[in-house]
Parts: sequence; C-alpha cells; structure tokens
Amino acid sequence: MLAQLFTDAAKSCEGSSPLTESLLLSAAADHGAGGVTTRVMAGHECDRRGTVPGLRFAAALHRLVLEGRAPGLAEHYPTVGGSPRLETLWEAALPVLHEHTDELRARIGATVVQTNEPGRSAPLFGGLQVAAHAAALAAGRSTPFAVRLLEIGASAGLNLHPDRIAYRLGADEVVGDRDSPFELDARWTGRPAVDLSRPLRIVEREGCDLNPIDVSTEDGRLALSSFVWADQLDRWERLQTALALAAVAPAPVRRTTGPQWLADRLADSAPDVLTVVWHSVVWQYVSSADRAEGRAILADAVARATPGAPLALLVFEPRRTHTGYEFHLLLKTWPAGVSLRLGSGSGHGIPFTWDQQAWD
Repeated sequence: MLAQLFTDAAKSCEGSSPLTESLLLSAAADHGAGGVTTRVMAGHECDRRGTVPGLRFAAALHRLVLEGRAPGLAEHYPTVGGSPRLETLWEAALPVLHEHTDELRARIGATVVQTNEPGRSAPLFGGLQVAAHAAALAAGRSTPFAVRLLEIGASAGLNLHPDRIAYRLGADEVVGDRDSPFELDARWTGRPAVDLSRPLRIVEREGCDLNPIDVSTEDGRLALSSFVWADQLDRWERLQTALALAAVAPAPVRRTTGPQWLADRLADSAPDVLTVVWHSVVWQYVSSADRAEGRAILADAVARATPGAPLALLVFEPRRTHTGYEFHLLLKTWPAGVSLRLGSGSGHGIPFTWDQQAWD
C-alpha cells in the first residue's frame, strides 16, 4: 500500500519534476523490496492517501540537503547549485537514508504537506476582482467592495497578500501593486471579465491552519522550502520572494480547526465589506466531519448575508476528470446568487486559463 502511494505521488510529478519522480519511484521499489525505506517509513504503513507520505519523504530528504548535511545528494539538487543525474540519484540518496534513518522517520511523522504555493495568488487576485465587482453590481454600487479575506488551511499565510503583488500579464502590462518587490508572471490565457486596473482593497486578512508555519523563523522557512520540488527553480525563486514579502507584512494565521475558526470569524457581518472565504488545494487534507461542519457554518452565514454585507466562497481545488485531475477556480457570492467556474490551471496556480462558465 505505502509503495503504491509513493508511486502515485511520483506520477503527480511526471513531466514537471523528473528529480522528485525518479526519487519516489526508486523509494517505492526499495520499500517493496524491504530496503532502508521500510525503516525510514516505519509506522506510516497505514497513512491515508490524502496525507501524501511520498511528498513528506521527499521533503525530509530535501531539508537535509538545504541544511548542508547531505553533500553527496546535494550534487543532484538545483536548489543548492547541483545538477540532477537521475541514473545515480538513488545511489546518492541511499547513504543519507541509512545515516539519518531515525531523524527522517521522526520528521516525516511530525510534518504535514505544506506547499503554500505563492503562484496561486495569481488566480486568487483575478477571482477576488470578479467577486468584488459582482457583489458591487448586485448591490447597485459604482465601485467594487473592499474585501475581508479569510483563508482556511493557510499554512504560512503567503497567499493572504494578493493585493501586495505585481502581476505581469504581458511585455508591457502589469496590474496589482506595481511598486511591489514581488513581480509574478501570471502566464494567463484570457482575462477575467473585469477592470483589473482598479485597486484590489483588502481591509482585513486572516487564516487558520492546524499546523501553521512561522516564516519569521529559520525553521519555518526551511520547512516550506523543503516541500518545493528541488528541480523547479521558478517555484523556488517565487517562494523565496514571497517569504521576504511576508516577513515585511505578516498576516495572522491561527492554530485551530477550520470549522471552529470559520464560525468565530463569520459570527459578525462586516458592513460595506465583501467577506471572502478562500481555500486552495487543501480540501483533500480535511476530514469528512470537518467538511460537513464547515458547510453548515457557511450555510448559516449565507442566510445572514445582505447586499450591503455580502459573502463569497472562492476555491481553487482539484476536480477529477476522465483524464485525471484539473484545478478549477470556483466562485459563489451571496445574496447575489452568482455561481461561476472562472477557469482552470496548474495546481501551482501558474499557468492559468480564464474561461468563465456557470457553476452548478
């Protein structure tokens, strides 16, 4: 079972991270043969698919590399200046696994997948613009609503800053905060059907997470960095820039369950503000009980929404198709009753295709 979960995780890297794919396929074979991977993963044989043990394994190894404690393996990791040689990658990983078996097992057991991919801020920015415009139109306003942004599963809160990023849409076009030190190449196909030149005003931002990461600490920054696939330097560079931005303007992330936090935050309406509940690539980690409770809490808030204090749900999550999975950006607003599939894109948010359709 565990070897199959490693293989499944490897497939998710196919075509985008040859290093991680090769590492996980080799680990799956080693585990099946009773090799050192069985000792590293001891106690995790019954881990749920949604906890993605293969990615936790890869992150634990990457962290040793980032800490300078696996020099032979580091020669294969571009994040520290190496160059992958897939034919000898597993050979370089084996001594690290043997030397650090107990530490790796402990770290894998103590961590959850924490990508907090800042590239998802690009579709979030566009989705918030659509939501703010739609709520204003329904309320008969001439200007978009300001936004109160609430994120479930916020990790380190890196995606709570979409208004503080410059989004490059073409050679000569930048929207968002044009003076930001963080410029993101959105790689959009199409555009959301709103005026993107209007400023996105976020007047309140907060998140929750069962295991929030404090990126003001070296441990926190290493934890997030270790989950980047080491041969994806564009993602690595985006993350490092987002970490620097968060250090200057941190957003609060509360350590609590989603339903409990959401009930507290939605108990009171915010007059003249659009409250947006947001989550991205987190639903697979949420228990069925918490999902049901969260839906009930949101339904109560929907019943209290008014044109002057509207509510929106904006999510970027995978949806199964006949060919695999697609990541869709979905929007609902209340009381306007807007329900839209805004588009789809990479699980990392970049690239993204805008294709607005009704969402049932």
